Amino acid sequence: MPSKSPSVEIEVDDRVVRVSNPDRVYFPESGATKLDLVEYYLAVGPGIVNALYERPCMLHRFPKGLAGHKVHQKRLPAGAPPWVETVQLYFPRWGRTADELCVTELGSVIWAVQMSTVEFHPWNSRRPDTEQPDEWRIDLDPGPLCDFDTVRRVAHVTHEVLDELGAVGYPKTSGSKGMHVYVRIAPDHGFKDVRRAALAFAREVERRAPEDVTTTWWKKDRDPHQLFVDYNQNTRDHTIAAAYSVRGLPDARVSTPIRWDEVDDVDPHDLTIFSVPARYAELGDLHADIDDHVFDIAPLLEWAERDEKAGAETPAEPEEE
Repeated sequence: MPSKSPSVEIEVDDRVVRVSNPDRVYFPESGATKLDLVEYYLAVGPGIVNALYERPCMLHRFPKGLAGHKVHQKRLPAGAPPWVETVQLYFPRWGRTADELCVTELGSVIWAVQMSTVEFHPWNSRRPDTEQPDEWRIDLDPGPLCDFDTVRRVAHVTHEVLDELGAVGYPKTSGSKGMHVYVRIAPDHGFKDVRRAALAFAREVERRAPEDVTTTWWKKDRDPHQLFVDYNQNTRDHTIAAAYSVRGLPDARVSTPIRWDEVDDVDPHDLTIFSVPARYAELGDLHADIDDHVFDIAPLLEWAERDEKAGAETPAEPEEE
């Protein structure tokens, strides 16, 4: 009889999660293992739970590490313990439902990592009403020839417009090439309205930084040197990596909350599973109080109406992912 795969038991609050193949290398560039990934998520536990709390969550799984196949998983993987919570979603395009992970405690995150999850991609709405977003997401998405200095400049313009609106924005690195800014909103509008509001905001940023920013719908029509303010990340079932989510990149980068005064100096390559735990221990969760600053998107909907009356079109929504 072959010997069983080595495993370790991880205590998470009042849960015990068995982690199989803890020595499997997930990130070949550094040699970081599955257990290293578990230990990272334990180190930022309150932050990742805050980012995912009660949100439907799609999982990006790498069963053999980054060298193997990537799985985009909506449905909760089989074999979940009874304490792992879910939320049922309906997908009109497919005429089907899916029970997605709904994190309410750190044990659920660690169990998902045991099931080979590297990235966590939550919805911008929560379980009590999944059709009413409570998070407006500003995705600063650089084109293929757009440098990070442009991202920094556009982040400052974004901050300026948010300040004028009286909205509190919570920035983070995307963990890849861009930045994200999250704004807590009242869950009293559907996805279409939130996307319209996000588009109106993006157009204002474009007006203020026309050399750097585009809101052009089709990727093929965009200047590759410009940054796309991607309002489509507010469409139903479109998700981006959560704050504190690791990204499936060789250097094990993390989508990391930052302060506005760090925008000019931050280097996303420096924020990895090796460096972020010490940063978190020092600074805590920089998004911890996001729920205390709720913004009413009414002014943005007025901007949208103004733009539409002036002839600006609202592009059709992308299909569900």
